[in-house]
Amino acid sequence: MNDIPGVATRRAQVALTQLNTSQSCVIGGTPPPAPESVRAGRRMTDSHGRTIRDLRISVTDRCNFRCIYCMEPDVRFAPRESLLSTSEIIRVARIANSLGVRKVRLTGGEPTLHPELTAIIAGIRAATSVEIAMITNASLLTRDALRERKAAGLARVTISIDSIRPDRFARLTRSTSSPSDVLAGIEACLAEGLTPLKLNAVLIRGFNDDEAADLAELARVYSIEMRFIEFMPLDSGHAWDSSRWVSATETRAAIEDRFPLVARDDDDPSSTARTFAFADGAPGRIGFIAPVSSPFCGACSRLRLTADGKVRPCLFSTTEWDLRAALRAGATDDHLADFLIDATWTKQPGHGIASHDFRQPARPMSAIGG
Repeated sequence: MNDIPGVATRRAQVALTQLNTSQSCVIGGTPPPAPESVRAGRRMTDSHGRTIRDLRISVTDRCNFRCIYCMEPDVRFAPRESLLSTSEIIRVARIANSLGVRKVRLTGGEPTLHPELTAIIAGIRAATSVEIAMITNASLLTRDALRERKAAGLARVTISIDSIRPDRFARLTRSTSSPSDVLAGIEACLAEGLTPLKLNAVLIRGFNDDEAADLAELARVYSIEMRFIEFMPLDSGHAWDSSRWVSATETRAAIEDRFPLVARDDDDPSSTARTFAFADGAPGRIGFIAPVSSPFCGACSRLRLTADGKVRPCLFSTTEWDLRAALRAGATDDHLADFLIDATWTKQPGHGIASHDFRQPARPMSAIGG
């Protein structure tokens, strides 16, 4: 199988989808004002009582993978001049920190493709007190680059790995990289002390769901956390098929056929994952991120900034707010802070994947940022 069934028939729609993305997502460009009492609090709080502490910044929409659950081979990237500059990214991070953000995660696309990634990290470190993390496919990681980025302020890394079988990995990522490249990246992160290190895998029924226990074993081998994320409708081909979805419960059962697990009780309430230890006392742990079967929206503390400067209150938002326009129109820090507060106030109560009126976002994960 070279693709998820249904994707090929929709490829003709991809270019139009990409060209119309900004128009179909952005409503008004500027969010309506939050209540004055909310603005006065100088915190990003939504109308459902949740406070933002985690800002995910996509530094680029480019990627050297074309994963079948994310990006079609012919996806068009945004013009480079439309992407936020290094100084703009740092400025937004600084203002968000002043509003209560405590962690910034750099995402993509693939963030290691950004030519000024180290400068972005160093700039955020100098301007803020946030923890700086990064999510990557690890195919381009080297110890020298990681050492430089850690010295600049990078604290933690999360790595995506969806298969450890070379032929399957190639079909899934549509790349020339291999599982051994990713494993080398894992080992480089551990050697440079970029911990706690976490791994992410998306399982797709009939494709890689039989690797649950094999992937779980990586947690034992490397003494790290292996997390399984339920397959979500965030592909650029808009061909997500619920029959290919594998629940966290099913994945856990498959792992426990080989490695019995015991629940941990130290998860942060706003964490996306529910974690388990190995019953035999082996090192490492397993996490399950179940946005489809067990939504965690009620405790969400995240806000997203796309590479082209759009604020997305939710991963599945169909509304974006154009912060880039304000940045480039000479807005003051106070104005930008109000913009972020106002955008957060519009955050929806949940993603509604399971509802009959759910609408998949026009943008794929690569354009949104993980």
